[in-house]
Amino acid sequence: MRENADTRTRIQEIALKLFTEQGYEATSLREIAEALGVTKAALYYHFKTKDDIIASLAEDRVRAVEELIAWARTQPRTDETREELIRRYAHDLRRGRHHEIMRFFERNQTSLKKHPTMEKTREGMFELLTFLVDPQDPLATRLKHSMSLFALHASWFALRDESITDEERQAAALEVALDLARR
Repeated sequence: MRENADTRTRIQEIALKLFTEQGYEATSLREIAEALGVTKAALYYHFKTKDDIIASLAEDRVRAVEELIAWARTQPRTDETREELIRRYAHDLRRGRHHEIMRFFERNQTSLKKHPTMEKTREGMFELLTFLVDPQDPLATRLKHSMSLFALHASWFALRDESITDEERQAAALEVALDLARR
């Protein structure tokens, strides 16, 4: 079982690299299999299509957002809850290959615009925003609070300086996100 999980993870890593470098549409399953040094049949054992690979890459992220939404539903609408939601979201982003997946999504927006996984991801994000934004607030305040989550993502694109460590980037993003969420 562990070997299957390792192979599946290797397929995801190679596919993510090729999709990001060459583009989703331009990368074939054959190329992924060749880069892995396996047959196409071996690749099919784990993933039948490129869409299956995309869905598998986003599964953890979608699950984490769904868990955060479930948690937020049980909490009072307070400043403390809003800050805790942001901290939890930031913590989830630090796990796994999130920034690599986001870079892939950024570079393949046209191909993935209508992809079901992207739709599910967007829906989850919009629902999360409902816990950060009070509809009674002025528009500028609602936008500011909404931007708190996006600040956590933007740090990977806005802070490209290679001398910045991931920890520094994440800490700066969390600081900005918490500041944006404050009333």
